Amino acid sequence: MGKLAFVFPGQGAQYVGMGKEFYEQISVSRKVYTIASEVTGLNLPGLCFEKNEQIDITEYTQIAMLTTEAAILAALQEKGVKADVAAGLSLGEYGAILTAGAMSLEDVFRVVRQRGILMQEAVPTGGAMCAVLGMDGEKIAKICDETEGIVSVANYNCPGQIVITGEEGAVAVAAEKLKEAGARRCIPLNVSGPFHSAMLKEAGEKLGKVLEQVELRAFSTPYVTNVTAEYVTEPSEIKELLGRQVYSSVKWQQSVERMIADGVDTFIEIGPGRTLTGFLKKINKNVTGLHIEKVEDLDAVVKMLGEKQ
Repeated sequence: MGKLAFVFPGQGAQYVGMGKEFYEQISVSRKVYTIASEVTGLNLPGLCFEKNEQIDITEYTQIAMLTTEAAILAALQEKGVKADVAAGLSLGEYGAILTAGAMSLEDVFRVVRQRGILMQEAVPTGGAMCAVLGMDGEKIAKICDETEGIVSVANYNCPGQIVITGEEGAVAVAAEKLKEAGARRCIPLNVSGPFHSAMLKEAGEKLGKVLEQVELRAFSTPYVTNVTAEYVTEPSEIKELLGRQVYSSVKWQQSVERMIADGVDTFIEIGPGRTLTGFLKKINKNVTGLHIEKVEDLDAVVKMLGEKQ
């Protein structure tokens, strides 16, 4: 067996009831929800498990998603499963940081709570995002650069699926240009703001000030950052990268390709949904994508990994 990567999804995969089995059945996971509630002053079990409208509001979505991912991670680690490397898409990068051991659980929850608030507050009117299907990322980036106004690539998800972000008018113009240039489809996304665009630079800078108060730790498990799609091995790099991540492109495809080039052949997606597992199939069909969302998934993955060794 080659190397093993833990990967964590970002905002958008959340739903009411996510993680509930882990909370009810696994004590280390339940403790994660307790710590998150104590640190943030929010009722995380209520937010994640009981029907509510807050779960889809950025300010609350981010902490709810990350708490769920951290709870599942704790259960997996209790089984003795260790990653060789980790990565996460946007918000999910904080799951990778937990895997690396670069921050305490309490500090990660404090930072993510503030990240959600800052991004919610910073959402300007007139922002938009749009998924572009069936076109090369470099060509999309070039057309965005040539379009007047603020518009850029938000996410390099996988071959044939790129997301653009920025001012509503500029995104609309770029989408028309992209269709004329051969994009199969351009689909406006139902999001609350132009995430990962220059319009959120102020939020990223404010998050940098929050991160100044956080103590970083030496870590033995490296992770790959969205901003550069390269390994982070030094704690000193983390704060600046996390601030920039808010308004920079998410280089997810490049991050996965970087890990595969380094010998990763098995990826475990930890958290709600199968978004990253779907991207993985389009990035490279020759690697294994596993997924843990329910307790039965955890048992199946642990069994499968044991048989591989």
